[in-house]
Amino acid sequence: MNPVTSALNALPPTVGLAAIVVGSLFAAIVVERVVVRLLRRLGRSTENGFDDIVVDELRLPLVVTAALGGVFLLTGDGGVLDALAVDAATRDALLSRPTLTVLVLVWAWALNAIVNRAVDSVKDAGPRFDFAPVFSNVWTLVVIVAAAVAILSIWRIDVTPLLAGAGIVGITVGFAAKDTVANFFGGIALYFDDTYKIGDFVVLDSGEKGTVVKVGVRSTTLQTRDEVLVTVPNAVLNAAKIVNESAPGRRKRIRVPVGVAYGTDIDAFEAAVVAVAEAETLVLDSPKPRMRFRSFGASALEYELLCWVRSPVRGSKATHELNRGIYHRLTEMGVEIPFRQVDVTLVDGDPDPDVGGVGHPSVSDD
Repeated sequence: MNPVTSALNALPPTVGLAAIVVGSLFAAIVVERVVVRLLRRLGRSTENGFDDIVVDELRLPLVVTAALGGVFLLTGDGGVLDALAVDAATRDALLSRPTLTVLVLVWAWALNAIVNRAVDSVKDAGPRFDFAPVFSNVWTLVVIVAAAVAILSIWRIDVTPLLAGAGIVGITVGFAAKDTVANFFGGIALYFDDTYKIGDFVVLDSGEKGTVVKVGVRSTTLQTRDEVLVTVPNAVLNAAKIVNESAPGRRKRIRVPVGVAYGTDIDAFEAAVVAVAEAETLVLDSPKPRMRFRSFGASALEYELLCWVRSPVRGSKATHELNRGIYHRLTEMGVEIPFRQVDVTLVDGDPDPDVGGVGHPSVSDD
């Protein structure tokens, strides 16, 4: 800036002052007409709408910065105002500090608006972003605090006592609201981990399961199959084991155990059960249903029917329909479905005074 300052000092003070004002206005017009338009044209060439938001919100602070840039030429040492015999204190109080204050305010406003508009644009992108407004509120608070500290520093107001007081208040509030703070940060962790989103069917390690209907700052609400709302604190969810049955895909595989008597024609049995599954409308055609011979049980050959349904909430109803269909089909075929039997045999002998019976019972489990 020394050559520019030297050139201005070579002019009469009033002419130099006018040149700075005109130059600043010209720079603002160039930024508005050239730089901003070029950035907007580049933004239109991309599919991402975020860059359009950035350009729209940065237009005002860029123009204001260019327009007020000449103030620093006026207030610098050896500047035009020196020739006009304006003292440093006056320049600082009437020009430098107000100019910096205005710049801080317009840039803070722009940065806050960028985040707020970005949050508004992604809220409609999917249920996962219902939690996004929380970050907008936090960002607004951060911008306000940072701008306030910067302005106080510009006006040379000692912020140390304020920071110390804020620290004490923060510690007090932290202890008083530790559960709320834990739930808040737990919700942020769940959001960034993409653990679940609204509409997902989740199962907690405590046994609760249901569809996520609300993700709040403090808690998450599940709607069970009984249409009961269960509210769980985010801090608890952040430390719990969560099974998301809706991720990565919505479909779910169900397992239907089936036992058949020894001596059964297992080929015909497997084909019959698979045919029942293929005829069920709740079962997906792909992947195809299939049977798995799991083990030789105590009284039955133990099988599992494996098939897929469109969503986790259909699993219970599909299991019900498959059990009914399998039972009817095996009954028509005359295939025995064994069940546990207990035979009690009374053996003749001396009565047992402790039992009070006429013999000793012998129990066999078939």
